[in-house]
Amino acid sequence: MVSRTGLLGVVLRTFIASFLLALAVVVIYPLLWMVLNGFKTNGELFGNPFALPLQFTWDNYVKAWNRGVSNYLVTSILVTVTSTIATVFISAWAAYGLTRMQLPFSRTVLALILGGLMLAPAVALIPLVRMFQALGLYNTFWALLILYVAFRIPFTTFLIRAYMVDLPLEIDEAAAVDGAGKARAFWSIILPMCKPILVSSVILNILFTWNEYLFAMVFTSGGDLQTLPIGLTNLMSKHGAEYPVVFAGMTIAAVPVILLFFLTQKYFVRGLADGVGK
Repeated sequence: MVSRTGLLGVVLRTFIASFLLALAVVVIYPLLWMVLNGFKTNGELFGNPFALPLQFTWDNYVKAWNRGVSNYLVTSILVTVTSTIATVFISAWAAYGLTRMQLPFSRTVLALILGGLMLAPAVALIPLVRMFQALGLYNTFWALLILYVAFRIPFTTFLIRAYMVDLPLEIDEAAAVDGAGKARAFWSIILPMCKPILVSSVILNILFTWNEYLFAMVFTSGGDLQTLPIGLTNLMSKHGAEYPVVFAGMTIAAVPVILLFFLTQKYFVRGLADGVGK
């Protein structure tokens, strides 16, 4: 005879499994639908948008690639890689100084850094545009790099600092006894120990930069500086009647980030659990 506790456990597990399955369908199905529609013709898409393609050809993906998606992809990769490296490097140094060194007014500095989390990008948009125009940085690669780094440092510093706080100080003392300076201890000991949260920070910054629209739209006025979100908007405005080509372009834009997450998900989940959860 099944006890009440056992029965409740079975019901709970069934509910959780059903919920997770439904969530997976909600997340995966739109992506799969987008990929498959990239293989269709306009007639197939409008005739039955939920059916499988009659023939799997790469024509729409080739058209999307040749109509500017390749340039948008290169620009997005360049901006994303440089801004992510700069953001994580600066934030790691800041977190190290705030947690491992006796700095004057360290709490005030931390409050100022975290205060950046309360600054909405839209609020500072007009002053930033005027400032970058005055400095001659408007519609340049440096404009996007500076903005992405500046607006991501507070959150990234918060994440890495939360992880570093729980690292024992005896590690630094042992490094000092062995003759290692602060810089050597940072590069050779602390950073390797922070690998999970660093990977998580890298992925979060990549996701932000890869999908960011507002700054990329306002601070670039066309040409080779447009990132994928702006480029896909242009693709839809110029070739909006060819929906399969647009779906193909969206698929090309989504694939790199999806692959990155699957390759690093172990460190991503662990880093967030150890960092934010503390």
